[in-house]
Amino acid sequence: MPLSVVILAAGQGKRMNSDLPKVLQPLAGQPLLQHVIRTARALNPANVYVVYGHGGAQVRAAFDHEDLDWVLQAEQLGTGHAVMQAMSAIPDDHTVLVLYGDVPLVRASSLQPLTVAASGGALAILAVNLDEAAGYGRIVRDPLGHVRAIVEHKDASADELKIKEAHSGLMAAPAILLRGWLLGLGTANSQREYYLTDVVGLAVKSGDRVEAVLAPSATEVLGVNDRMQLAEVETCYRMHRARELMVAGAMLADPARIDVRGGEVSVERDVFIDVNTVFIGKVHLAARVKIGPNCIIKDASIGADTELLANCVVEDARVGANCRIGPFARLRPHTVLGRGVHIGNFVEVKNSEIGADSKANHLSYVGDAHVGSGVNVGAGTITCNYDGANKWPTEIGDGAFIGSGSMLVAPVRIGAGSTVGAGSTIARNAPPGKLTLTRAPQVTSASWTRPRKLSADELAAAVERALREPETATDPSTPDESEKS
Repeated sequence: MPLSVVILAAGQGKRMNSDLPKVLQPLAGQPLLQHVIRTARALNPANVYVVYGHGGAQVRAAFDHEDLDWVLQAEQLGTGHAVMQAMSAIPDDHTVLVLYGDVPLVRASSLQPLTVAASGGALAILAVNLDEAAGYGRIVRDPLGHVRAIVEHKDASADELKIKEAHSGLMAAPAILLRGWLLGLGTANSQREYYLTDVVGLAVKSGDRVEAVLAPSATEVLGVNDRMQLAEVETCYRMHRARELMVAGAMLADPARIDVRGGEVSVERDVFIDVNTVFIGKVHLAARVKIGPNCIIKDASIGADTELLANCVVEDARVGANCRIGPFARLRPHTVLGRGVHIGNFVEVKNSEIGADSKANHLSYVGDAHVGSGVNVGAGTITCNYDGANKWPTEIGDGAFIGSGSMLVAPVRIGAGSTVGAGSTIARNAPPGKLTLTRAPQVTSASWTRPRKLSADELAAAVERALREPETATDPSTPDESEKS
């Protein structure tokens, strides 16, 4: 039977004390609702219906990239009423799976038994055993163990509150049967709402089969109603992703201190990940990669045996094998590093390709550049790529040596095997295999003396003189022409 998924996402989330609708609250860097949609997609449904209400414009705008069927619940009259709004668009021959936009950790593998049972004509509900089931509806069974009803927490008797088997709220049913049960719902309860859980009693009354499928773990059905629960779910999500990485072959210094924020992180054997690493988007770590503490890696691939030292940021970059990056290095979008490249402390690389075995080890900026193999970029070197309006390229040939403190004013080409003298400003192409440098005359002032510390009054008077006659103010450290030698 074709599958239609209905996601209930109309709640306001008053306990969040936030201007952001509850289903847009972030979990691992993505809205709660995004996690639920991803799970729904894994079941290959024919349609995904999102029932929205509070903050509807914000919610819809946040998911413009998704192919969803939006259903407005103008009045929030309960979960049963919310599902009613979507049923008019769902054919009778479909199976309907009901999910919640604030229950983000449930897995597709846990939902499949529900859809299978529903395809066989049953009303299938996802149950969970809880020592503390406050807020959850209780599953009431008859003496033979058959499910008879679900009683909401607020309507449960003292004996019913002792029941440990709770209903997660998630269920699946044949559309044609669910439509009929929904028509029989009433509001005779403490909330004066149409409870979706009341369809269980109606199904039993009509002689239809009800199956309770036990969730593999309680964490999968955790709902989010306030920021404390959101933090609890975040912790569970983090541990789940950490466990996946360890099973795949990664060693984590502390599984509790790693963040995987959406996307997909894949690792090969013997990867090491230190504390406080944040992964965003699609990331691949090849065999024996070492990630130091406090690194941020987004949409990047890291080659085998490469090491990222502490406090590096890598975004939208491809790093080859046997590289050494950092500490405190930044690889910005569209950076490609060849095998054996060294990018050292406080070096930034952007939109550049750096060839095998090249090095930029200290305090440099390489932007919009093509750097050959075996190049040494000295400390403090900058590719001056921006003229205030346009970005210009720099080309550095194989085996070139760039002396420290050099400015390479793009567009410019540094020939293969050439040497740029330290402190040079290179604004024209440097020929291959030659030494190219620029030097200003070195000046020594024989009459200069080191400034003495002025009193507050002396300093104020000096400032006043300088501001009154700025055109005649001179730098006492600059010698007169007669003093130059």
